[in-house]
Amino acid sequence: MAELRFSQLSAPRQAFIRRCQRLDHGIIRGLEVNDGEPLFGLNTEVLHDLKLDGDEAARPEQDLSDFVVPREIRRLVSMLEAMRNGTIDHVEVRAGVPRRIIFKAADPAQR
Repeated sequence: MAELRFSQLSAPRQAFIRRCQRLDHGIIRGLEVNDGEPLFGLNTEVLHDLKLDGDEAARPEQDLSDFVVPREIRRLVSMLEAMRNGTIDHVEVRAGVPRRIIFKAADPAQR
């Protein structure tokens, strides 16, 4: 996959990435996908995973207006475009980056 910059992403995708950066560690449940765009709906839950035994540093990109997005986000963008519409049941966020997702594939080719 080619390099992808934050500034090249749509506003909903940028908002999702910023939310992951602020969350740092946790889970997002019930993330809606509408026309390939991630949307926080009324049923979306954000669960924070806070370690009490140490300080966690914020994502360094959090204060930058533009940066190269990590490969996990490039893969997520590709998956959103293929999914088009639906709900992502579970997004696991670690160190401000979505690392794993659980979703039901509507199209058998996505399985």
